[in-house]
This record gives sequence, structure tokens and C-alpha cells, in this order.
Amino acid sequence: MLRNEPEITAELVAEHGLKPDEHQRILKLLGRAPTFTELGIFSAMWNEHCSYKSSRIHLRKLPTKAPWVIQGPGENAGVIDIGDGLACVFKMESHNHPSFIEPYQGAATGVGGILRDVFTMGARPVACLNLLRFGAPEHPKTRHLVAGVVAGIGGYGNSFGVPTVGGSVNFHTRYDGNILVNAMAVGIARADEIFYAKATGVGRPIVYLGSKTGRDGIHGATMASAAFEADAEEKRPTVQVGDPFSEKLLLEACLEIMAAGCVIAIQDMGAAGLTSSAVEMGAKGNLGVELDLDKVPCREEGMTAYEMMLSESQERMLMVLRPEKEAEAEAIFRKWGLDFAVIGKTTDTLRFVIKHQGEVKADLPIKELGDEAPLYDRPHVPTPARLVIDASAVVAPASTRDALVRLLRTPDLCSKRWVWEQYDHLILGNTVQRPGGDAAVVRIGDGPKGLALTTDVTQRYCEADPVQGGRQAVAEAWRNITATGAKPLALTDNLNFGNPERPEIMGQFVGCLEGIGDAARALDFPIVSGNVSLYNETQGRGILPTPSIGGVGLLDDVTRSVGVALRGEGRALILVGETEGWLGQSMYLWQVCGREEGAPPPVDLAAERRNGDAVRALIQSGRVDSCHDISDGGLLVALAEMAMAGRVGIALEAPPAGATEHGWWFGEDQARYILAVEAAAADAMIAELTKAGVPARRLGVSGGAALKLPDGASISLEELAAAHEAWLPSYMSASAKA
Repeated sequence: MLRNEPEITAELVAEHGLKPDEHQRILKLLGRAPTFTELGIFSAMWNEHCSYKSSRIHLRKLPTKAPWVIQGPGENAGVIDIGDGLACVFKMESHNHPSFIEPYQGAATGVGGILRDVFTMGARPVACLNLLRFGAPEHPKTRHLVAGVVAGIGGYGNSFGVPTVGGSVNFHTRYDGNILVNAMAVGIARADEIFYAKATGVGRPIVYLGSKTGRDGIHGATMASAAFEADAEEKRPTVQVGDPFSEKLLLEACLEIMAAGCVIAIQDMGAAGLTSSAVEMGAKGNLGVELDLDKVPCREEGMTAYEMMLSESQERMLMVLRPEKEAEAEAIFRKWGLDFAVIGKTTDTLRFVIKHQGEVKADLPIKELGDEAPLYDRPHVPTPARLVIDASAVVAPASTRDALVRLLRTPDLCSKRWVWEQYDHLILGNTVQRPGGDAAVVRIGDGPKGLALTTDVTQRYCEADPVQGGRQAVAEAWRNITATGAKPLALTDNLNFGNPERPEIMGQFVGCLEGIGDAARALDFPIVSGNVSLYNETQGRGILPTPSIGGVGLLDDVTRSVGVALRGEGRALILVGETEGWLGQSMYLWQVCGREEGAPPPVDLAAERRNGDAVRALIQSGRVDSCHDISDGGLLVALAEMAMAGRVGIALEAPPAGATEHGWWFGEDQARYILAVEAAAADAMIAELTKAGVPARRLGVSGGAALKLPDGASISLEELAAAHEAWLPSYMSASAKA
């Protein structure tokens, strides 16, 4: 045994999140007991968060290739070709457990980590998005968590200097003890200047760059791979502390040494810190790695090898440099006021060797640390089918007018302005479509092109029918992008689920992935990056299955993009898509009728493709003033959102004969859009769509200062806006008074 190291006992192994059979696998692999540092390294590399041991077998089934895909899953971020010699680099990751324990730092470092994933590839970040899920509003911790998470996202992104342009915020009691904070970052790089983690060459210097290493975040990845029990608050020391100003310096220094031709390989020190970054760089290049921890810049005294290898201190990078460029690279980093230290070298041994204070603290086979990680085909059972709910059998407990006002006040459908106004969504000057619409639009540099960006998932659909829910999550992202006029190109995902050791939870995961894969193939919308976050449960109660989807699309000319806001009076409103009045799992059934039940709406992927392609072509032809896809809350909520955004009223026509009124106005049938067009062009456009096999009909005309229903009821824009805008600021102000 090495000096000052504890004995490796079964209890210590369990504390590191390793099961007895995994410990036996380690003993067989090494032919001896691991040292304490080696145990920590195995814990980091073989936990769920880093090894994907419960999900890899299923992730392989997802479509990841297309002619425009430069880099799919397996690197720091995905990369797609967007023409003109440019590439879009993007990814989404979770910081769920840390954000529940320490919401400000948990969310802030989630943003910092995903930004590093993007600029590690050589891209300059141009936008951030997020997807947030909180517990029931009445839960005693929810206000505190909302306030901290939103402040953390804003505090980091605003200080770093990248706009936060979009997101999604929902509430449900199933997130009471386990919130979700999923962060997405998007960057632009030269398509022929992408940087990867694969190390090459023997004897090359391995360089530590950025901020100093401290004790924050030790076992962060391991914590993220376990369910919460009653002692969740005690895990606060495993939450990292971020410094956005240091990260901004790190970004500029990294891009500068990349431009100077200094870099062979680069890896962000994210989850599992120095351990994961060094192992991945060496293993991908079929090389060994030797590190001398005496040379690691530390900000705390007496740090052990174990602590240094597992620390998740932020704003750090690991690089393999060209030896002849070492002095030049060091000068650049020193100029930016950042640490630069040669802490090791590449070898031809395929061993991962860690030295500290004259002792070898770890000597492990580097490939097996990843390749020999456990791979589980966990038992899974399909989710039982829910009953289809007939809209005509649902008794309407409120008038159409009152139901609309009630829905606009709900936590999920209310305006999220209180959230996004805390984010700087205009910095860099390229934001064309701001938060609050279907998708954000960001101009690429000073040219005409732009990116359309969105995040979405309807978790109640995923719980009721994982396959349909997975399809809908992808289709919704595809529609959000299409509604701006952009062509959807690729997606990233963040698969948030409960305990995979429960067959019913694993069944949700498998079902959602089946649906995601179906939709991605049908819509030519490949998955190029992503993250899996399992064990999202507290004391046995799991979250709703929440496979977040982040989508990216391309606009050839941002001046041709459209938003949801009505742009004047006298516009004809056209409904595109078939409406049957599907109320199962709808917001209307839940929030107005008090029933969380039924089968979710089925997703016809052929109809999604046909309707979306037709809508996009019309927008690109310049004949559409405004467009909004129809999702949560159904047709009438979407119309109200368009009216409020444009401050223009609408006079609505009656539902078609035979339609159930509340099913027509509030059903959540899929593959639907609302178009606002010049009144004189409406009939010809409807005929054109119908000829192409796309259902289309008139809904009404814009004008006035109210939403006028066919039954004679009227709701002023002022009343609509008051209902829509009031809930979240009022709810959050109560925390200041408490």
C-alpha cells in the first residue's frame, strides 16, 4: 500500500459508486487490488455519467450521419457543414444534480461546461439555449431553485459574453426533488479547422491550461450517476464553482493558439476532470499518457493525487502541443493571464501512469479504462398503452373564453419573459428572432445567413407513450425551426430519465429512443451530439421521462425569416394540418379539466414532413408574414400568442361542422401550423396547399384590439396579456416577500 492511502474495502468501493461485480472486473483487469487513486479513476470513468454503461447499447441505434454531418457523437460536440467554408458546432448537456443542490453555481457551471465543449472544437460560441424543468410551484423549494438557476445561467452567460437566445421552462410535481438544467451551446468554426481530442505522436508534451485546480467538484460525475436520497443537501461540496471571466480569457487564448498552429489535440476538463480528459485523449490516439502531478497548478495546499485527478474545477483544458510550438503557446497563455504547465507526455505504452511526490499513484491500461467499462443490456418493459380519449365525451367545465384565459395563466403556458429578460439575448448584435417565439434566429457573422435554434420536449407525452413522445419531441423541434423558414439540419439531445435499474424506467428510455430514431430518420434530422442523464430520482420517485431535443436549422437569408407576431391588420389566418381535436394528455385536459390522462396525440411523420416542407417553401417564397406551430394548449392558445406578440386582434371563424368545440380549439393534434398571409392571397394559397395533399383552411382575419370568438365572446388584448404575463413575476415576487 502507498503511504497515507486508505485500505480498499468493500465499503470504500461501494462509496465510490461501484458495484461488487464491477470491483471484481477491476481486480481481474489489474491482477491486483487498485490503489486509492486508481479506485477513484475507475469510479470516475465507469460511472453512468461518463461511461454510458446503461445506454450505449441503445444509443448505437440512432441515426447520426448525413452528407452535411462533419462530426457525429463521440467528440466534445457535434459539427455540421453550413456552407461557405463554415461549420456549426453544438451540443447539449445536463447539470441536474448540482443545480438542485446549489442552484446558482450548478446552473452557471453547466453553462460554462457546454461553452467549453464548443470552443474546444475550435468554434467561437455565438448562442446559448437551455431547457429547465422545476417542481410544482407550491413545493417549498421551487421558488428558490428557479431564482438560483435563472440567475446562474444569466450570470455566467452574460459575463462570458454570449447571448442566451432560447429555452423551455416547465413545472411538474415529479421534478420536486430532482430538477433538470440542460444547457446547449452553439458555435461557428471554419469547416477545415475543427480540433479533436485524438492525441498523436509519442513523446509529445501534455499541457495543462487555464485556471488552477482546487477541491471543488470532486466526485461530481459520480454524484450525477446516482439517485438522490435524504442526504442530498450534504453533497454541496461536489458542486463546482465557475468563473465566467476566466472562461472568456480561456476562450480567447485557446482560439489564438489554435490559429497559431500549436495544437495537436485538445480536451475540455469537464466531468471527471483531469482523469477523463487525459484518458480520452490518449485512448482515442492509441497512445499511453504519463502525468506528473507535482507540476499541476493548484490553488489549495496539500492536494493529493486522488483529489487532483477527480477535481472538477472549472475553466481548464488539456492539450497535446507541437513541441516546436511550446514556447509560442506558453507566451500566448501567459499574455492572457492563465496558467500554462507541461504536466506530462504521450507514450507508446498504452498505460495511464500517474506520478506524485516520487510515487506512482496509478498505472492502468488506458484503453480498457474506456473499452472495458461495464456495458449493461438492462431489463426493460414497454409502457402500457393509455386509453384514447374521445373529445366529445369530455364535458367542458368552462366556456371557451374562460378556458383560454385559464390556460394562459398556467405555469407551463404563461409568458417566460421574467426568465429571459435576465439573460442578455442581444449581445454580439446578431440576434434576429428573440426568445418567446418558436425558435431563435441568429445571424452568422455579417452575411445574410442565419441559424434557427430551439429546445423542446413534451414530457407528459413521453410518460404516456414513450415511442410517440420521442417522435413528437423531434417533430416539435423540426416544426419550431421550420416555422421560421429555416431548413432543419441536425439535433443534439439530452436524455433525462430515472433509475435505469427499474425495468419500467428502462422501458421508457428504450421507447423514447425508438421514437427519436424514427423521427430523426423520417425528417433527415440526424443526432450529432448529446448526453444521457440517468438516476434522476429522489427517494425512489423518478422524474417524468424528459428526452430534451435541441435543434439547429439554416436560413440562407435571415431577412426572409418570420416570427409568431402578427404584422398588421387584414391578414388572413390559415390553418395548415389536420385537426381531429385530440385531448389526451393535453394542457386543456390537465389544467382545465383536472385530468392528467389518456393517450398522447399520434405523430404521423409523413404528414410532418409533407406539411413542414410546404410551409417552409411558402415562407421562403416571401408570401407568409407570420407563422406559428401549434403545440401545448392547441389552436386557440397559438392564435392568442400570435395576437399578443403582434398587438393585433383576430376575428375567428366558426369550427367546421361536426367538430367538438373544445376539441377544435384546444386539441393538440400534431403537424399543424398557423400562417398569416395577405388576405387577397389566401384562397390561392389554400388551393395550392390542398393540391399538394396538405390540409388547409381559413381561421379568420387579423384586426382590432381583441380576440373575437365565433360564439360572440371577446377577449381584449389587454386581458389576454394580463393573464399571460402576470403569473411568473407574481409567483417569484412572493419569494422576495417571504
